[in-house]
Order: sequence, then C-alpha cells, then structure tokens
Amino acid sequence: MSVTADLEQLKQAFPDAILQTTEFRGEHTLKVALSSLHEVLEKCLALDYQLLLDISSLDHFGDDPRFEVVYELASLDDRRHLRIKAAVSEDESVPTATDLWAGADWHEREVWDMMGIRFAGHPNLKRILMWEGYPFFPLRKDFPLAGRPSEMPDVAFTGVAPLEGGPFVTSSGTDDVARREPRAHVVE
Repeated sequence: MSVTADLEQLKQAFPDAILQTTEFRGEHTLKVALSSLHEVLEKCLALDYQLLLDISSLDHFGDDPRFEVVYELASLDDRRHLRIKAAVSEDESVPTATDLWAGADWHEREVWDMMGIRFAGHPNLKRILMWEGYPFFPLRKDFPLAGRPSEMPDVAFTGVAPLEGGPFVTSSGTDDVARREPRAHVVE
C-alpha cells in the first residue's frame, strides 16, 4: 500500500468529513471535520498506521476556530507517514485517541496543559508540566513572553529570566510576523 492509496480509501469512507488534502515535499496532510476525527483516526489504525508519533496543536489567535490539533501517524515499517488536522474552537473538546493508541495519553495531557484544548473521554486529563491549579496555558499566543505573576515563588518566579539578554530575542509588539519570531541576538 501507499499513502496515496490510503488517502483514496479515506476519501471514499468519509466523503463529507475530509475537508482538504495536501501534499508538500512528500508529506501528506488531511484536514478533517472535528465531528468525524475519531472515526478517521480509527480507519487510519485499520490501514496499519500503528504508530502515533505525536499530537500537537496550533493557536491561530484571532481566527475562529482558534485552534487546530495535529496527529502525526506512521506505519511500523516507517514507509508511510500521514498527518491529520482538525480545527477546534475554544468551547469545543476533541475526542480522545487513548482508546486507539495508549501513547496518546501523555500527548493529549501536554496539549491540554500547554494550550487548554480539552479531550473528551480522556481517562486522566490533568496537567503534566505545569502544577495543578495553574490558571493559564503557556503556549497560547496571548500568553505574555515575560510570563505571569505567581503566588508560588519556589516553583515559578517573576524576576529576571535566566536567559534574559541571551542568544535569542523576539519583538512581540510588532505586527510583522517575521520580526516576532525568535532570532539570534546581534551583539555589537
């Protein structure tokens, strides 16, 4: 089988759920409706995408839907790779994939912890990097680069960051996307 043949099977099985397919430099991406995401992932598993390499998310701050979840799948022989994306608004939750891949557990917990995207049906959806009760989601684009004040100085501090003035800098106040990205600090 090839990824192209797999894509055709997925399109036939889910004609209304597949919103877009793209191929760029040999990488294939499927954008699917959130309502059919679990069924599409289940079909991918049946097509022998037995490895869930990663679950990540994107914050399209200012757009609606705001978020996108991204699943990176591969076959055991590492010959076929497939990326599945689904758009998620702030008030929606994503169906868990822990019933399909046990390794989805920690990936989904990290996405919840860093971006605040909930996974419906997850057996243990709690923070994995930040402490319980932390009220913010640090990888959201509206989270300030300087951080937020903390009531827990032993765990989080609001003083000078250890890498302040270090090798990378950003310009968060500019409208120019390229200038906002971290880049090498120029020392004169």
